[in-house]
Amino acid sequence: MEGTTARIKRERLVRTLTFWLRPAFALRVINRFQKIVGFDRSMALASSALTALVPLSILIGAVVSSFVHYDAAEQIIKRYHLTGAGATAVSSLFSPAEDSSASVGVFGALFLIISVLSFARAAQRLVEQTWELSPLSVRNTRNGLWWVLGLGGYAVCTASLTALLGKGELGLVASVCEVPVTAAFLVWSGRLLSAKRVDWRDLVPFGVTAAVLTAAYSVGAAVYLPRLFNSYAARYGVVGAVFAMISALFAAMLVMVGSSALGREVRDELERIRQGHRPSDHEVRRQWDTLVDQTRSRWRTARGQISRRQNHRTDQTGPTKNPDH
Repeated sequence: MEGTTARIKRERLVRTLTFWLRPAFALRVINRFQKIVGFDRSMALASSALTALVPLSILIGAVVSSFVHYDAAEQIIKRYHLTGAGATAVSSLFSPAEDSSASVGVFGALFLIISVLSFARAAQRLVEQTWELSPLSVRNTRNGLWWVLGLGGYAVCTASLTALLGKGELGLVASVCEVPVTAAFLVWSGRLLSAKRVDWRDLVPFGVTAAVLTAAYSVGAAVYLPRLFNSYAARYGVVGAVFAMISALFAAMLVMVGSSALGREVRDELERIRQGHRPSDHEVRRQWDTLVDQTRSRWRTARGQISRRQNHRTDQTGPTKNPDH
């Protein structure tokens, strides 16, 4: 009985995976990603995030440290287990100069507000392009300000989870516990930044997908980022930490943009299923069979081309003569 139940579960899992990974659906996700200019959008988000979050982290650290011990550089170093040149560069980047405060003047505060709102509008444009909404630009500034406050609360929440549960080398427990928090924040973000033009139920696939992929990226970053920071910092000094941060942010935003495209297509696919337009199992198998046949045909063609080139080189150089004769 248990063997039959396990076999049924395996068959159901395989059927589910072959349905959601079928070529037609994968092509729709890729087309959606290209339609929103995914790589350019990821770089724009990463640049806006770097411009906004570095000075904001320094300022928040200076304010919060008046009440409790908080150091943005120390949090990053502990989170990603940085050592050596990488840790030194991050400390220099996020810590104010000695015998000085992190207070800002009028122009500094104005620049900080503009940079933070610019990051909010970059995220807003991602939502609008993914859901094909008319752009609101500065008319959605009030929601952008609320989103920035929510982003600060989300950062505090995830930092607390990391401090409490991130004792392991990869921070796996903390990353898993952050998944529901991240999903809820992203669904709320899409709802707010779209000015409530997208229903929260439609945003659930995006929130869940992005939260899971972000957790996976966080675990991978815990392995790769220390090497990246140390390598760049040893080569370029403090500027190397900036290069490493923009690289890490680009990868994180690429995950977010890809999840946005995937979430939109999952929602559309679920809507088709509710309307009774789900592809049959025969159609799914036909798509996979076509893909396998095309892959095999291209592989045989490539092998034939390689073989002909090798034979052509042999004909040009001639047979190798035996020196004993």
